[in-house]
Amino acid sequence: MASPDQFPNVSFADVNAAAAAAQEPGGGTAVFSGDGAAAARLRLARTGAEQAVEIDLAVAQIFKLGRTEWLCVSGETEAKSGVEELFSRAIKVVLRTEAESKAFSLAFQRWKQRMISGKDGEPLENGSITVCKSKFDTKIEASSAQMYFHYYGQLLHQQNMLQDFVRTGTYYAAVMENRSDFEGRIVVDVGAGSGILSLFAAQAGAKHVYAVEASEMVEHAQRLISGNPSLGQRITIIKGKVEDVELPVKADILISEPMGTLLVNERMLESYVIARDRFLAPGGKMFPTTGRIHMAPFSDEYLYVEMANKALFWQQHNFFGVDLTPLHGSAFDGYFSQPVVDAFDPRLLVSPPTYHPLDFTSLKEEDLYEIDIPLSFVSSVGTRVHGLACWFDVLFDGSTVQRWLTTAPGSPTTHWYQLRCVLSQPLYVMAGQEITGRLHLVAHSAQSYTIYLTMSAKMWGVGAEQGGILQTSTAKLELKEPYYRLSQPQPYMPQDQQQQPLSSLQAQVSGQQMQDGLSPGITVEQERDSAAFTR
Repeated sequence: MASPDQFPNVSFADVNAAAAAAQEPGGGTAVFSGDGAAAARLRLARTGAEQAVEIDLAVAQIFKLGRTEWLCVSGETEAKSGVEELFSRAIKVVLRTEAESKAFSLAFQRWKQRMISGKDGEPLENGSITVCKSKFDTKIEASSAQMYFHYYGQLLHQQNMLQDFVRTGTYYAAVMENRSDFEGRIVVDVGAGSGILSLFAAQAGAKHVYAVEASEMVEHAQRLISGNPSLGQRITIIKGKVEDVELPVKADILISEPMGTLLVNERMLESYVIARDRFLAPGGKMFPTTGRIHMAPFSDEYLYVEMANKALFWQQHNFFGVDLTPLHGSAFDGYFSQPVVDAFDPRLLVSPPTYHPLDFTSLKEEDLYEIDIPLSFVSSVGTRVHGLACWFDVLFDGSTVQRWLTTAPGSPTTHWYQLRCVLSQPLYVMAGQEITGRLHLVAHSAQSYTIYLTMSAKMWGVGAEQGGILQTSTAKLELKEPYYRLSQPQPYMPQDQQQQPLSSLQAQVSGQQMQDGLSPGITVEQERDSAAFTR
């Protein structure tokens, strides 16, 4: 029997008004338990009470209400007039801390999955036999995974990444400058794709490389490696997910390109961490080693007007005799729920950036389910703040050379570009005014994240030492559904010229040239068919 998970000092209440009125107030204990003979259950018991609430995890789900609050919904039956009727029961559960809240969620999912899957070959109550689902399959929608692997199984999309010479050149330099980390070593290429990183490792003298790839790209990778026999004889391609495959030996070094938009999109970082735990020998290296998400508030009146004007279509009162205005508000909110992916001029930033580190060598997979980043900036200018700009970089911490791959604005453009979360309600700030807030990323089963952004302008000037918030603006954005603009940096406009009418803005933009020294990149329109999985 598996050891139970216990959570003391939990508050809970039945959402049903009549049931809630009959309950005694106070806290209690939540216990997850079960074994092969008994179904996995959640038992909620009040301190000093004889009766407890028993929830069958096989027919239960939980929904997050707040940082420490969960709604547990289960299906139950009740006999009425000799006929069994199915109804739902909802119980609100409140934990003491955010850490306990996260542990409660993980315990629920773990015990529920144990109930659904059982052990390999173990008979279930109905006599059927099941095999444990892949860890990847339990958290990712089948339709999303199918599209994902289909996308990366096509050569044209591999070519798009290979032709990102900042990306490919940095990987090559990081490997070749640190030959001592690869010579005579066992290497595992996580998500090998075309096999290019495996070939780099072999060039650097790797004893053997195991290239793990789950998509149909393995066929192309095999031909590419066979076409380079002096290197290919030391490379073995394994088709499958890193969560499932088995390797004959431990690796001395992992190499991978697991970064998506905003570093975490597509959730491949989780597979990279799982590969570390499964395959990497103690003291082994990871290329890349660490990552950082950089953030700074920005001011871009042109972008804001562009976003807002998209919804003007829905302000028509007579569209073939139909009034479209009832949908204008929803359309407006919908456009601002899209993060903007493009390359922008770094002079649009209104304060120095800050960053959130992710150490791939020590990070736990569960740490990537929710990423909570506090924000604190001091505005360098008086302007309107239109949102939060984000980009990332990763470090290859070699024994000989430390090399960074960056996607920062003003640096040579990569196929990741940068990302901006635009607020539907901008903030007005003065030079020296503090901007605070929170960037909260919540992973979901479509291999991406929901972004919750809060930005506030704190009191400034006389009385500021007493604290307080003058303005607050929030946004909820879907990282999987971005708005792809031109990859070329937009012309920079001084802050004192940004709040002119749109006609004036358009006249200025049409007359300006691109700033010298910034990489022009290519237009995202050329990659529309790959928008869902741009990395």
